[in-house]
Amino acid sequence: MDLKLELIVLPVSDVDRAKAFYEAAGFRLDLDAAPTEDWRAVHLTPPGSECSIIFGKGLTPLEPGSVQGLYLIIVDIEEARADLVGRGIEVSEVFHDAGGIFHHGHEAGRIVHDGQGQERVAGLHPNRDSYGSYATFSDPDGNGWVLQEVKQRAPGR
Repeated sequence: MDLKLELIVLPVSDVDRAKAFYEAAGFRLDLDAAPTEDWRAVHLTPPGSECSIIFGKGLTPLEPGSVQGLYLIIVDIEEARADLVGRGIEVSEVFHDAGGIFHHGHEAGRIVHDGQGQERVAGLHPNRDSYGSYATFSDPDGNGWVLQEVKQRAPGR
């Protein structure tokens, strides 16, 4: 049985500001519906993704900016970063981990380490290995995104 992740709910404080940000980042607007004054849903999809995001009014009790570590997988991190920066999105410099290839945690556009022996190093992964190079950004509320370069997916992916 296939189980496909379809939609992620993001908590935001200003729906129109969030909508403008994600559209500027290149996300496709799929729906903006407000059937009542107390409920609104804005549904957008990142380019090339089968999973979308949704935010609005009356959708979630979570605090704006509390969703962290949303990964966007890209083939060329330098190209993706340049595209987002060209669209007016503030994106961190590219980095990799000195001793491994997987980062965890995310706070306001910055990877946070939990004493797990990870060390953030500026620049691309030395071998440009898949899953090894990262950049981060946040939406206006602080929901945190990670760009991760994957040139060749692991088997079964």
